[in-house]
Amino acid sequence: MQLALIIESLLIASSDPLAAEELARLVRARVAEAEDVRQREFDEGLDPAELPDWLSALSAVDGASVVAAITELNRQYKESGRSFVLSERGKGWKFYTDATYGEFVRQLFPGRKPERLSGPAMETLAIVAYRQPITKAAIEAVRGVSCDGMLQKLLDRDLVRVGGRADLPGRPLLYETTELFFEHFGIRTIEDLPNSSELRRVKLPEPVSEQVADSQLTLAAIETPETNDN
Repeated sequence: MQLALIIESLLIASSDPLAAEELARLVRARVAEAEDVRQREFDEGLDPAELPDWLSALSAVDGASVVAAITELNRQYKESGRSFVLSERGKGWKFYTDATYGEFVRQLFPGRKPERLSGPAMETLAIVAYRQPITKAAIEAVRGVSCDGMLQKLLDRDLVRVGGRADLPGRPLLYETTELFFEHFGIRTIEDLPNSSELRRVKLPEPVSEQVADSQLTLAAIETPETNDN
C-alpha cells in the first residue's frame, strides 16, 4: 500500500507521463539516498536511526511492482467512484479524467472545439499509423491520390510528425504518429491498434519512384564485379 501511495504522489506531481521503470528508479533512488544519509551519520560517529521496514523493502522495487501498485490504485478509484484513472500511453503513466466527465472538463477550454477528421484524413492517418515510418509517395500509392493536403492537416493537428528521412534517392521524409495520437485514441503502442500484427504484414502497392530505386540498386549489384584477392 505504501508503494501505491508513493507512485500516486509522483504521478500527481509530474507534469509529464512517467514509465513504470522510471517510477521504480525514482523510488529506489529515494531509498538509496536515505541509506547514504544513514551511512554518513554512522561514519561521523553519530547514532543513525534505523530505516523504516517499509522504506528498506522498496530498495528492490521494479517496473512490475509499480504496475501492480497502479492496478491497485485504479481498483480503489473505481470502487470509490473517482472521476479519474491512471492510464498508460506511449511515454508512460498519467492521470486522465474519466470520459464520463469529458463534456464538463471541455468547458475549461471554450476555444478548443472538437473537430472531426474527414474520411480522407482518417484514411491517411490509418496508413501512417499501421505502416510507419512511411513516405508520402508510399501513402499516395495506397490511396491513389495526392496526400499533400491531408498530411498537412494531420501535421497541423499534431497527430503526425516527420520522423526522419528514408534511405532512398532524394531522401524523402518519413512520417509517423505522435504522442498526441496515442493519447487521442487511448492506446499505448501501435500493437494496440485493431488487428495490428495482421494489417502490418499486408503487402501494399509500392510507389513507382521506390520501385525504380529498388531496380537501380539490384542492377548496380549485378553490374559490380566481385573482387578476388587470391
